[in-house]
Amino acid sequence: MAEETKVITVTAEGLKKLQDDLAYLVNVKRPEVTKNIGIARGFGDLSENSEYDEAKNEQAKVEAAIAELEEQLKHVRVVAEINTDSIGIGTKVMVRDMDFEEDIEYTLVGSNEADALENKISDQSPIGRAIIGAKVGDILSIAIPSGQMRIQILSISK
Repeated sequence: MAEETKVITVTAEGLKKLQDDLAYLVNVKRPEVTKNIGIARGFGDLSENSEYDEAKNEQAKVEAAIAELEEQLKHVRVVAEINTDSIGIGTKVMVRDMDFEEDIEYTLVGSNEADALENKISDQSPIGRAIIGAKVGDILSIAIPSGQMRIQILSISK
């Protein structure tokens, strides 16, 4: 049975970050690790050389990260047009938490771009799944791990 390829949806900003991360690993980290392996080889007997083992382990991690990013980039779909009539990936949305009476701004992004510290929520998160397609004025009741959250959509922007 063939493994299903999963499309990764990102914003243009998310695509640039994936590309930058890959470029860093290939152009900076890989040569750095190769140099460290060469230095560690100079320390003598490889069977008892912890520096060499550590450098080889680091090389394996870097190569795995490169392979993972290359695979993600093969299946990436960039959100080209951001519509502000309803909520979709790439939109910023201002919501009112009706229980705590506070306004919160989220940016809805693909799961690879989610960052709670920047209020970037994944389209796969409970809130993200619930708000996709919602319009200004809609009131939603969302099941979250701690119970229910009631929000009203105040605005949608790019």
